[in-house]
Amino acid sequence: MIEFIDHLGIAVHSIEDNLPYYEKTLGLTCEAVEEVPSQKVKTAFFKIGQTYLELLEPTAPDSPVAKFLEKNGEGIHHIAFHTKDVPAALKRAADTGARLIHETPVPGAHGKQVAFLHPKSTHGVLTEFCMPAPKSGA
Repeated sequence: MIEFIDHLGIAVHSIEDNLPYYEKTLGLTCEAVEEVPSQKVKTAFFKIGQTYLELLEPTAPDSPVAKFLEKNGEGIHHIAFHTKDVPAALKRAADTGARLIHETPVPGAHGKQVAFLHPKSTHGVLTEFCMPAPKSGA
């Protein structure tokens, strides 16, 4: 069901302030910066092999990432697993007792459909399932 690690989400106060580290120190290239209104964040993506690093900057004080930063400071926020079927992954997780943050996929960055599992039921790791959004007319 899970095919690979899609990305690691890293919460930051400012993407602009963090870019020099990822670009100059690590030698990575920022492929895209985009705002994701459904999650109240701005994101920046760096591809490493098949996996991305995703920087997450809150765009509102009530965003989940803003709350995370307030409580934990900057650092790893979540791990995202790529699957061909987020609803099936959610069902499987719920059937095993995992607490769902989203019962159905919501729009995410890079045009993906995403859904999260609550870290209180995943041994402290905020877990995301993601898949490409269905193509128009499909």
